[in-house]
Amino acid sequence: MPKVLIVGGGGREHALADALHRGPQAPQILVSPGNAGIVAPWRRAPASDVDGWVDLAKAEDVDLVVVGPEAPLVAGLADRLRAERVPVLGPSAAAAELEGSKTFAKEIMTAAGVPTARWGSFTDVETATAFARSLPMAVVKADGLAAGKGVVVADDRQQAEAAIAASLDGAYGEAGRRVVVEERLIGEELSVMALTDGQAVAVLAPSQDHKRVGEGDQGPNTGGMGAYSPTPRATASLLAEIEATCLRPVVDELGRRGRAFSGVLYAGLMLTDDGPKVLEYNVRFGDPEAQAILPRMQSDAYTLFRAVADGRLDPSTVAFDPRAALTVVLAAEGYPSRPRTGDPIQGLAEAAGRPNVRVFHAGTALDESRVVTAGGRVVAVTGLGPRLRDAATEAYDAVSLVSWPGMHYRRDIGHRALEPAAG
Repeated sequence: MPKVLIVGGGGREHALADALHRGPQAPQILVSPGNAGIVAPWRRAPASDVDGWVDLAKAEDVDLVVVGPEAPLVAGLADRLRAERVPVLGPSAAAAELEGSKTFAKEIMTAAGVPTARWGSFTDVETATAFARSLPMAVVKADGLAAGKGVVVADDRQQAEAAIAASLDGAYGEAGRRVVVEERLIGEELSVMALTDGQAVAVLAPSQDHKRVGEGDQGPNTGGMGAYSPTPRATASLLAEIEATCLRPVVDELGRRGRAFSGVLYAGLMLTDDGPKVLEYNVRFGDPEAQAILPRMQSDAYTLFRAVADGRLDPSTVAFDPRAALTVVLAAEGYPSRPRTGDPIQGLAEAAGRPNVRVFHAGTALDESRVVTAGGRVVAVTGLGPRLRDAATEAYDAVSLVSWPGMHYRRDIGHRALEPAAG
Protein backbone atom coordinates (compact mmCIF):
# COMPACT_ATOMS: atom_id res chain seq x y z
CA MET A 1 0.00 0.00 0.00
CA PRO A 2 1.55 3.36 -1.00
CA LYS A 3 1.96 6.16 1.52
CA VAL A 4 1.21 9.83 0.75
CA LEU A 5 2.13 12.97 2.67
CA ILE A 6 -0.20 15.92 2.03
CA VAL A 7 1.28 19.27 3.03
CA GLY A 8 -1.22 21.82 4.32
CA GLY A 9 -4.07 22.22 6.75
CA GLY A 10 -7.12 23.58 4.93
CA GLY A 11 -10.20 22.45 3.08
CA ARG A 12 -8.20 21.81 -0.08
CA GLU A 13 -5.96 19.37 1.75
CA HIS A 14 -8.95 17.59 3.31
CA ALA A 15 -10.43 17.26 -0.20
CA LEU A 16 -7.12 15.88 -1.50
CA ALA A 17 -7.07 13.28 1.27
CA ASP A 18 -10.65 12.31 0.44
CA ALA A 19 -9.88 11.98 -3.30
CA LEU A 20 -6.79 9.86 -2.66
CA HIS A 21 -8.65 7.67 -0.16
CA ARG A 22 -11.49 6.95 -2.60
CA GLY A 23 -9.16 5.59 -5.30
CA PRO A 24 -8.41 1.89 -5.79
CA GLN A 25 -4.87 2.35 -4.46
CA ALA A 26 -6.33 3.62 -1.13
CA PRO A 27 -2.94 4.86 0.11
CA GLN A 28 -1.99 5.49 3.70
CA ILE A 29 -2.49 9.21 4.24
CA LEU A 30 -0.52 11.60 6.44
CA VAL A 31 -1.47 15.29 6.51
CA SER A 32 0.78 18.00 7.92
CA PRO A 33 -0.27 20.02 9.81
CA GLY A 34 -3.84 19.03 8.98
CA ASN A 35 -6.97 20.03 10.89
CA ALA A 36 -9.72 18.46 13.00
CA GLY A 37 -11.17 16.71 9.96
CA ILE A 38 -8.11 14.50 9.54
CA VAL A 39 -9.15 11.46 11.57
CA ALA A 40 -8.36 7.74 11.61
CA PRO A 41 -7.28 5.94 9.51
CA TRP A 42 -5.54 9.11 8.34
CA ARG A 43 -2.84 10.67 10.50
CA ARG A 44 -1.67 14.18 11.27
CA ALA A 45 1.90 15.40 11.81
CA PRO A 46 2.96 18.76 13.28
CA ALA A 47 5.63 19.90 10.76
CA SER A 48 5.21 23.49 9.57
CA ASP A 49 8.26 24.44 7.49
CA VAL A 50 10.34 23.15 4.58
CA ASP A 51 12.93 21.40 6.74
CA GLY A 52 10.25 19.73 8.83
CA TRP A 53 8.31 18.44 5.81
CA VAL A 54 11.46 17.09 4.14
CA ASP A 55 12.47 15.32 7.35
CA LEU A 56 8.93 13.96 7.75
CA ALA A 57 8.79 12.63 4.18
CA LYS A 58 12.11 10.84 4.66
CA ALA A 59 11.28 9.47 8.11
CA GLU A 60 7.92 8.13 6.91
CA ASP A 61 9.42 6.80 3.65
CA VAL A 62 6.50 8.19 1.67
CA ASP A 63 5.85 7.31 -1.97
CA LEU A 64 4.47 10.74 -2.87
CA VAL A 65 4.20 14.23 -1.40
CA VAL A 66 1.27 16.40 -2.51
CA VAL A 67 1.85 20.07 -1.66
CA GLY A 68 -1.40 21.97 -1.11
CA PRO A 69 -0.51 25.64 -0.42
CA GLU A 70 1.60 27.96 -2.53
CA ALA A 71 3.98 29.28 0.13
CA PRO A 72 5.98 26.03 0.62
CA LEU A 73 6.33 25.72 -3.16
CA VAL A 74 7.63 29.27 -3.51
CA ALA A 75 10.02 28.48 -0.63
CA GLY A 76 11.48 25.53 -2.54
CA LEU A 77 9.88 22.51 -0.87
CA ALA A 78 9.52 20.59 -4.15
CA ASP A 79 13.20 21.20 -5.01
CA ARG A 80 14.31 19.88 -1.64
CA LEU A 81 12.15 16.77 -1.96
CA ARG A 82 13.38 16.01 -5.47
CA ALA A 83 16.95 16.38 -4.26
CA GLU A 84 16.14 13.63 -1.74
CA ARG A 85 14.53 11.52 -4.52
CA VAL A 86 11.07 11.86 -3.01
CA PRO A 87 8.34 12.06 -5.70
CA VAL A 88 6.32 15.28 -5.36
CA LEU A 89 3.28 16.87 -6.96
CA GLY A 90 4.29 20.52 -7.11
CA PRO A 91 6.56 22.82 -9.14
CA SER A 92 10.06 24.01 -8.37
CA ALA A 93 10.60 27.38 -6.70
CA ALA A 94 11.68 28.79 -10.08
CA ALA A 95 8.40 27.72 -11.69
CA ALA A 96 6.33 28.64 -8.61
CA GLU A 97 7.39 32.27 -9.07
CA LEU A 98 4.44 32.31 -11.47
CA GLU A 99 2.31 32.69 -8.34
CA GLY A 100 4.96 34.17 -6.06
CA SER A 101 5.32 37.31 -8.17
CA LYS A 102 2.46 38.96 -10.07
CA THR A 103 5.05 40.90 -12.08
CA PHE A 104 6.84 37.73 -13.16
CA ALA A 105 3.51 36.14 -14.11
CA LYS A 106 2.60 39.12 -16.29
CA GLU A 107 6.04 39.06 -17.92
CA ILE A 108 5.56 35.37 -18.74
CA MET A 109 2.10 36.05 -20.15
CA THR A 110 3.43 38.84 -22.34
CA ALA A 111 6.35 36.72 -23.61
CA ALA A 112 4.08 33.74 -24.28
CA GLY A 113 1.38 35.78 -26.02
CA VAL A 114 -1.26 34.90 -23.41
CA PRO A 115 -4.35 37.15 -23.54
CA THR A 116 -4.49 39.29 -20.39
CA ALA A 117 -5.34 42.78 -19.19
CA ARG A 118 -3.20 45.84 -19.88
CA TRP A 119 -0.80 46.12 -16.95
CA GLY A 120 2.14 47.84 -15.29
CA SER A 121 4.41 47.07 -12.34
CA PHE A 122 5.43 49.81 -9.91
CA THR A 123 7.31 50.54 -6.71
CA ASP A 124 6.30 54.18 -6.22
CA VAL A 125 2.89 55.71 -5.66
CA GLU A 126 3.15 58.51 -8.22
CA THR A 127 3.81 56.42 -11.32
CA ALA A 128 1.41 53.68 -10.23
CA THR A 129 -1.33 56.25 -9.68
CA ALA A 130 -0.67 57.87 -13.05
CA PHE A 131 -1.01 54.51 -14.78
CA ALA A 132 -4.21 53.69 -12.87
CA ARG A 133 -5.68 57.00 -14.01
CA SER A 134 -5.03 56.00 -17.63
CA LEU A 135 -7.31 52.98 -17.27
CA PRO A 136 -11.12 52.98 -17.42
CA MET A 137 -11.18 50.90 -14.20
CA ALA A 138 -8.28 49.37 -12.29
CA VAL A 139 -7.31 46.33 -10.24
CA VAL A 140 -4.43 46.69 -7.75
CA LYS A 141 -2.42 43.62 -6.73
CA ALA A 142 0.39 43.23 -4.24
CA ASP A 143 3.21 41.62 -6.19
CA GLY A 144 4.02 38.88 -3.68
CA LEU A 145 2.09 36.34 -1.63
CA ALA A 146 -0.38 38.10 0.67
CA ALA A 147 -2.53 35.18 1.86
CA GLY A 148 -5.32 36.07 -0.57
CA LYS A 149 -5.66 39.60 0.78
CA GLY A 150 -3.49 41.58 -1.65
CA VAL A 151 -5.99 42.20 -4.47
CA VAL A 152 -8.35 45.18 -4.68
CA VAL A 153 -10.86 45.24 -7.53
CA ALA A 154 -11.53 48.97 -7.50
CA ASP A 155 -14.99 50.34 -8.18
CA ASP A 156 -13.70 53.86 -8.75
CA ARG A 157 -10.50 55.88 -9.12
CA GLN A 158 -10.35 56.87 -5.45
CA GLN A 159 -10.48 53.23 -4.32
CA ALA A 160 -7.70 52.29 -6.75
CA GLU A 161 -5.47 55.12 -5.58
CA ALA A 162 -6.08 54.27 -1.93
CA ALA A 163 -5.20 50.63 -2.62
CA ILE A 164 -1.94 51.63 -4.33
CA ALA A 165 -0.95 53.88 -1.46
CA ALA A 166 -1.85 51.31 1.19
CA SER A 167 0.11 48.51 -0.46
CA LEU A 168 3.23 50.53 -1.13
CA ASP A 169 3.04 51.93 2.40
CA GLY A 170 3.34 48.44 3.88
CA ALA A 171 -0.21 47.15 4.30
CA TYR A 172 0.92 43.71 3.07
CA GLY A 173 4.50 43.87 4.27
CA GLU A 174 7.21 42.98 1.77
CA ALA A 175 4.64 41.32 -0.48
CA GLY A 176 3.18 44.73 -1.31
CA ARG A 177 6.35 46.79 -1.79
CA ARG A 178 5.73 46.36 -5.52
CA VAL A 179 2.26 46.51 -7.05
CA VAL A 180 0.79 45.39 -10.33
CA VAL A 181 -1.88 47.73 -11.63
CA GLU A 182 -4.02 46.40 -14.44
CA GLU A 183 -7.14 47.21 -16.34
CA ARG A 184 -10.27 45.75 -14.76
CA LEU A 185 -11.80 43.20 -17.11
CA ILE A 186 -15.55 42.77 -17.45
CA GLY A 187 -17.19 39.38 -17.84
CA GLU A 188 -17.76 36.10 -16.07
CA GLU A 189 -14.93 34.43 -14.13
CA LEU A 190 -13.83 30.86 -14.73
CA SER A 191 -11.23 28.67 -13.00
CA VAL A 192 -9.43 26.09 -15.13
CA MET A 193 -6.78 23.84 -13.61
CA ALA A 194 -4.52 21.42 -15.41
CA LEU A 195 -2.03 18.76 -14.44
CA THR A 196 1.26 18.95 -16.31
CA ASP A 197 4.58 17.14 -16.11
CA GLY A 198 6.25 19.87 -18.17
CA GLN A 199 5.32 18.16 -21.45
CA ALA A 200 1.81 16.72 -21.41
CA VAL A 201 -1.08 18.92 -20.24
CA ALA A 202 -4.30 17.41 -18.85
CA VAL A 203 -7.11 19.92 -18.36
CA LEU A 204 -9.29 19.18 -15.32
CA ALA A 205 -12.99 19.85 -14.83
CA PRO A 206 -13.72 23.60 -14.95
CA SER A 207 -15.24 25.47 -12.02
CA GLN A 208 -16.34 28.91 -10.93
CA ASP A 209 -15.29 30.49 -7.65
CA HIS A 210 -17.14 33.19 -5.68
CA LYS A 211 -14.60 35.61 -4.22
CA ARG A 212 -16.81 38.31 -2.70
CA VAL A 213 -18.02 37.77 0.84
CA GLY A 214 -21.57 38.91 0.19
CA GLU A 215 -24.46 37.65 -1.90
CA GLY A 216 -24.79 39.15 -5.35
CA ASP A 217 -20.98 39.37 -5.43
CA GLN A 218 -20.91 42.29 -3.01
CA GLY A 219 -18.38 43.22 -0.34
CA PRO A 220 -14.65 42.62 -0.03
CA ASN A 221 -12.73 39.86 -1.74
CA THR A 222 -12.06 36.69 0.27
CA GLY A 223 -10.14 33.49 -0.29
CA GLY A 224 -13.37 32.13 -1.79
CA MET A 225 -16.87 31.65 -0.41
CA GLY A 226 -17.88 28.75 -2.63
CA ALA A 227 -17.53 27.13 -6.03
CA TYR A 228 -19.31 24.84 -8.43
CA SER A 229 -18.39 22.48 -11.24
CA PRO A 230 -18.98 22.13 -14.14
CA THR A 231 -20.01 25.53 -15.51
CA PRO A 232 -22.37 26.09 -18.46
CA ARG A 233 -20.02 28.55 -20.15
CA ALA A 234 -17.10 26.11 -20.20
CA THR A 235 -17.91 24.20 -23.38
CA ALA A 236 -15.47 21.70 -24.88
CA SER A 237 -14.47 24.21 -27.55
CA LEU A 238 -13.83 26.95 -24.97
CA LEU A 239 -11.70 24.60 -22.84
CA ALA A 240 -9.70 23.64 -25.95
CA GLU A 241 -9.16 27.35 -26.65
CA ILE A 242 -8.04 27.96 -23.06
CA GLU A 243 -5.60 25.06 -23.22
CA ALA A 244 -4.16 26.37 -26.50
CA THR A 245 -3.92 30.07 -25.55
CA CYS A 246 -3.65 30.20 -21.75
CA LEU A 247 -2.12 26.96 -20.46
CA ARG A 248 0.13 25.35 -23.07
CA PRO A 249 1.97 28.61 -23.95
CA VAL A 250 2.91 29.18 -20.29
CA VAL A 251 4.17 25.62 -19.83
CA ASP A 252 6.26 26.00 -22.99
CA GLU A 253 7.59 29.45 -22.04
CA LEU A 254 8.66 28.30 -18.59
CA GLY A 255 10.36 25.29 -20.18
CA ARG A 256 12.26 27.54 -22.58
CA ARG A 257 13.51 29.52 -19.58
CA GLY A 258 14.77 26.44 -17.77
CA ARG A 259 11.90 26.57 -15.26
CA ALA A 260 10.07 23.39 -16.30
CA PHE A 261 6.66 23.27 -14.61
CA SER A 262 5.49 20.00 -13.06
CA GLY A 263 2.38 19.99 -10.92
CA VAL A 264 -0.98 21.78 -10.94
CA LEU A 265 -1.29 24.89 -13.09
CA TYR A 266 -4.33 27.03 -12.28
CA ALA A 267 -5.58 29.74 -14.60
CA GLY A 268 -8.02 32.27 -13.18
CA LEU A 269 -9.82 33.65 -16.23
CA MET A 270 -12.29 36.32 -17.24
CA LEU A 271 -14.59 35.45 -20.12
CA THR A 272 -14.70 38.81 -21.90
CA ASP A 273 -16.41 39.82 -25.13
CA ASP A 274 -12.97 39.42 -26.74
CA GLY A 275 -12.53 35.87 -25.46
CA PRO A 276 -10.91 34.37 -22.35
CA LYS A 277 -8.21 36.45 -20.67
CA VAL A 278 -6.00 35.41 -17.75
CA LEU A 279 -6.43 37.24 -14.45
CA GLU A 280 -3.84 35.23 -12.53
CA TYR A 281 -1.96 31.96 -12.33
CA ASN A 282 -1.68 29.76 -9.27
CA VAL A 283 0.69 26.83 -8.96
CA ARG A 284 -1.54 24.46 -6.96
CA PHE A 285 -5.15 23.40 -6.63
CA GLY A 286 -7.51 26.28 -5.94
CA ASP A 287 -9.39 26.53 -2.67
CA PRO A 288 -12.43 26.17 -2.66
CA GLU A 289 -12.39 24.97 -6.29
CA ALA A 290 -10.66 21.75 -5.22
CA GLN A 291 -13.57 20.98 -2.93
CA ALA A 292 -15.92 21.09 -5.94
CA ILE A 293 -13.64 19.38 -8.48
CA LEU A 294 -11.99 16.58 -6.52
CA PRO A 295 -15.26 14.92 -5.40
CA ARG A 296 -16.05 14.55 -9.13
CA MET A 297 -12.73 12.90 -9.98
CA GLN A 298 -13.18 9.34 -11.22
CA SER A 299 -9.51 8.75 -12.06
CA ASP A 300 -7.40 7.16 -9.34
CA ALA A 301 -5.89 10.26 -7.75
CA TYR A 302 -2.76 8.49 -6.51
CA THR A 303 -1.93 6.98 -9.90
CA LEU A 304 -2.60 10.29 -11.64
CA PHE A 305 -0.58 12.45 -9.24
CA ARG A 306 2.30 9.98 -9.21
CA ALA A 307 2.36 9.96 -13.02
CA VAL A 308 2.82 13.75 -12.97
CA ALA A 309 5.63 13.44 -10.42
CA ASP A 310 7.34 10.75 -12.53
CA GLY A 311 7.05 12.67 -15.81
CA ARG A 312 4.71 10.21 -17.51
CA LEU A 313 1.33 11.96 -17.47
CA ASP A 314 -1.24 10.56 -19.91
CA PRO A 315 -4.12 13.06 -20.33
CA SER A 316 -6.42 10.29 -21.60
CA THR A 317 -6.50 8.78 -18.09
CA VAL A 318 -8.24 11.83 -16.58
CA ALA A 319 -11.96 11.26 -16.01
CA PHE A 320 -14.69 13.04 -14.03
CA ASP A 321 -18.11 12.07 -12.71
CA PRO A 322 -20.82 13.61 -14.95
CA ARG A 323 -22.67 14.78 -11.84
CA ALA A 324 -22.43 18.40 -10.75
CA ALA A 325 -20.86 19.55 -7.49
CA LEU A 326 -21.53 22.73 -5.54
CA THR A 327 -19.48 23.86 -2.53
CA VAL A 328 -20.58 26.34 0.14
CA VAL A 329 -17.97 27.81 2.48
CA LEU A 330 -19.09 28.44 6.07
CA ALA A 331 -17.14 31.33 7.57
CA ALA A 332 -16.49 32.62 11.08
CA GLU A 333 -17.90 35.82 12.46
CA GLY A 334 -15.72 38.73 11.38
CA TYR A 335 -14.32 37.05 8.26
CA PRO A 336 -12.59 38.25 6.11
CA SER A 337 -11.17 41.02 8.30
CA ARG A 338 -10.93 39.68 11.88
CA PRO A 339 -12.46 36.22 12.23
CA ARG A 340 -13.43 35.04 15.67
CA THR A 341 -12.11 31.64 16.72
CA GLY A 342 -12.81 29.11 19.45
CA ASP A 343 -16.56 28.69 18.88
CA PRO A 344 -17.83 25.07 19.18
CA ILE A 345 -19.31 23.69 15.95
CA GLN A 346 -22.55 21.71 15.96
CA GLY A 347 -23.93 19.32 13.34
CA LEU A 348 -20.82 18.30 11.40
CA ALA A 349 -21.45 14.55 11.74
CA GLU A 350 -25.08 14.92 10.69
CA ALA A 351 -24.11 16.90 7.59
CA ALA A 352 -21.28 14.54 6.67
CA GLY A 353 -23.61 11.56 7.04
CA ARG A 354 -25.75 12.58 4.08
CA PRO A 355 -25.08 10.29 1.08
CA ASN A 356 -24.48 12.98 -1.56
CA VAL A 357 -22.50 15.35 0.64
CA ARG A 358 -18.84 15.85 1.50
CA VAL A 359 -17.86 18.02 4.49
CA PHE A 360 -14.32 19.37 4.32
CA HIS A 361 -12.72 20.93 7.38
CA ALA A 362 -10.58 24.04 6.87
CA GLY A 363 -10.23 26.35 9.88
CA THR A 364 -11.07 23.79 12.57
CA ALA A 365 -9.29 22.49 15.66
CA LEU A 366 -9.97 20.11 18.53
CA ASP A 367 -10.60 21.58 21.99
CA GLU A 368 -10.60 18.44 24.13
CA SER A 369 -13.32 16.42 22.37
CA ARG A 370 -15.06 19.37 20.71
CA VAL A 371 -14.44 20.68 17.19
CA VAL A 372 -14.09 24.47 17.32
CA THR A 373 -13.50 27.26 14.82
CA ALA A 374 -9.83 28.05 14.23
CA GLY A 375 -9.80 30.27 11.14
CA GLY A 376 -11.83 32.48 8.85
CA ARG A 377 -13.06 29.89 6.37
CA VAL A 378 -14.06 27.10 8.72
CA VAL A 379 -15.84 24.37 6.76
CA ALA A 380 -16.71 23.68 3.11
CA VAL A 381 -19.85 21.67 2.37
CA THR A 382 -20.08 20.07 -1.08
CA GLY A 383 -23.25 18.61 -2.55
CA LEU A 384 -23.37 16.29 -5.57
CA GLY A 385 -26.32 15.78 -7.92
CA PRO A 386 -27.30 14.97 -11.50
CA ARG A 387 -27.88 18.68 -12.17
CA LEU A 388 -26.35 21.75 -10.57
CA ARG A 389 -29.68 22.62 -8.96
CA ASP A 390 -29.74 19.18 -7.33
CA ALA A 391 -26.18 19.65 -6.08
CA ALA A 392 -27.15 23.03 -4.62
CA THR A 393 -30.11 21.47 -2.80
CA GLU A 394 -27.89 18.75 -1.35
CA ALA A 395 -25.28 21.28 -0.21
CA TYR A 396 -27.66 23.78 1.37
CA ASP A 397 -29.74 21.11 3.08
CA ALA A 398 -26.51 19.88 4.71
CA VAL A 399 -25.44 23.42 5.57
CA SER A 400 -28.70 23.88 7.49
CA LEU A 401 -27.53 21.18 9.92
CA VAL A 402 -24.28 22.98 10.85
CA SER A 403 -24.07 25.91 13.24
CA TRP A 404 -21.90 27.97 15.55
CA PRO A 405 -22.26 31.51 16.90
CA GLY A 406 -21.72 34.08 14.15
CA MET A 407 -21.50 31.56 11.28
CA HIS A 408 -22.17 33.13 7.89
CA TYR A 409 -22.20 31.96 4.29
CA ARG A 410 -23.47 32.92 0.88
CA ARG A 411 -26.88 31.59 -0.08
CA ASP A 412 -26.38 32.20 -3.81
CA ILE A 413 -23.43 30.01 -4.78
CA GLY A 414 -23.87 29.03 -8.42
CA HIS A 415 -26.34 31.85 -9.06
CA ARG A 416 -25.03 32.64 -12.54
CA ALA A 417 -25.69 29.08 -13.70
CA LEU A 418 -28.92 28.68 -11.72
CA GLU A 419 -30.66 31.83 -12.92
CA PRO A 420 -33.66 31.00 -15.17
CA ALA A 421 -31.99 32.54 -18.22
CA ALA A 422 -29.03 30.20 -17.76
CA GLY A 423 -31.26 27.13 -17.74
